[in-house]
Amino acid sequence: MRSIASILIVGFAINGLANEALSAEEKPETIALFNGKNLDNWTYYLRDENVKMEDVWSVKNGLLICKGKPAGYIRTKKDDFENYRLVVEWRWPEGTPGGNNGVLVHTSTPNALGVWPKSIEVQLFRGNAGDFWVIGTELTVPDLESRRKGRRHLNLTDDSEKPIGEWNQMEIVCRGDEIIVHVNGDLVNHATDCSETKGAISLQSEGALIEYRKVELTPLKD
Repeated sequence: MRSIASILIVGFAINGLANEALSAEEKPETIALFNGKNLDNWTYYLRDENVKMEDVWSVKNGLLICKGKPAGYIRTKKDDFENYRLVVEWRWPEGTPGGNNGVLVHTSTPNALGVWPKSIEVQLFRGNAGDFWVIGTELTVPDLESRRKGRRHLNLTDDSEKPIGEWNQMEIVCRGDEIIVHVNGDLVNHATDCSETKGAISLQSEGALIEYRKVELTPLKD
């Protein structure tokens, strides 16, 4: 005859397995916006209409490569992302100086400012990763008067990036009208009162050769 203790142990084990299964079911599924193979999930826009998408963006050895010229962007075909954690891993290739590029969140109306769509840019510019630039949008950061320079909202640290040739990770959490940005684990910016809260995800072509190995989005639970 089984002891009460052994019955309780079995009961706790079954309950634990059930809880693990429940947690797995409740856990939001991460979406690989860049699948490492092609750009089927993306569309594009370029300042020069005669240039094709593949002339600027290509996929090789599992990496997304952007030449940086001419100016433009690729944009997810899904255009209503909201409340999510976006992880982007990028590097400036060895032997290059780095330069300018960015991640656009809450992308909507095209040509809100020249070639750029209405959006909030999270800067990848070498040495300034994590700055916010508003493009037909508005937001607030702490110490706004000292940190706002026109459309630019300065980040909190410029020493979070890794050397040329090494991979960096940016985490962008968008929840409601709030955006929190980490670079390589460091908190680099935090915006509230964002005028836009959903839209497509875009990656700029803005002057410099850049490589990506991960662009993943995980919906946040309510």
